[in-house]
Amino acid sequence: MPADEADGPSASVLTLVRGRADRLRNLMAGLARQSVRPGELVIAWMQPDRAPDLPDPGCPVRHRHVAGEAMPLAAARNRAADAATGDLLIFLDVDCIPSPGLVQAYRGAAARTEGLFLGEVLYLPPGLDPAAATDDAALASLGRAHPARPEVPAEGLRREADPGQLWGLSFALPARAWRSVGGMDETYVGYGGEETDLAARLAASGLPTYWVGGARAYHQHHPVHVPPLQHFDAILANATRFRGTHGRWCMTYWLGQFRAAGLIAWDDDAPAIRVLRRPGAPEIAAALRPDALFS
Repeated sequence: MPADEADGPSASVLTLVRGRADRLRNLMAGLARQSVRPGELVIAWMQPDRAPDLPDPGCPVRHRHVAGEAMPLAAARNRAADAATGDLLIFLDVDCIPSPGLVQAYRGAAARTEGLFLGEVLYLPPGLDPAAATDDAALASLGRAHPARPEVPAEGLRREADPGQLWGLSFALPARAWRSVGGMDETYVGYGGEETDLAARLAASGLPTYWVGGARAYHQHHPVHVPPLQHFDAILANATRFRGTHGRWCMTYWLGQFRAAGLIAWDDDAPAIRVLRRPGAPEIAAALRPDALFS
């Protein structure tokens, strides 16, 4: 039996792109090395033009262009899902290189049970040698686990009680589950909150969450802000929207960082966030950590 016809539902891989064409090429090369091929790759372009000279990912490629604000993350995921034909939607961030077993592991999980499936993401250091991006053993040796994330099983599934563990870098779910909750809420504008909202609505629909062994991806490094002050207004607005919908706060780690910096008055029991001051351009620039692996 050909590798792309192995047991499991048909799978579409979906990614969002704004710039970072080099990262996209590494993602596509990683798809070409899969032990089980996806049925297609859907690229949602959050920019007017496609990147040139894209490699063959070993499967058909669909393209969708998404207009709107600079990073219409929720809308882009919805347009990609609308275009996908697979029974399983695998969302993979453009910064991620899939390990050879990622598609097979997600498809195997979906063949066993219904769920929101989360895969392990290891973070790569700055200055990755281009040759290492196509060397799976090198990626495995270089990648580091995020200290705030739980350990992922080496194989099989492990139930996760907290659906808020969903991180948009790598996850999968049945297309019918996505459609049943209406996909992502496009009233979340800018960075943050839309993934946690999706996870909460999926959990409320009765869909369980699982960690999936073997669905590993490698996150290609980029500088991060600690804390993410460049997204200050969007994080506050989206956290407030989430609390209005679900009765609790999300992104509490970042809100705590903003509070520690003297920017907001807030705690877990607060009915609202009170802005004490907004970060200025020098403070935002000073928060940039070129070598930090994690935000």
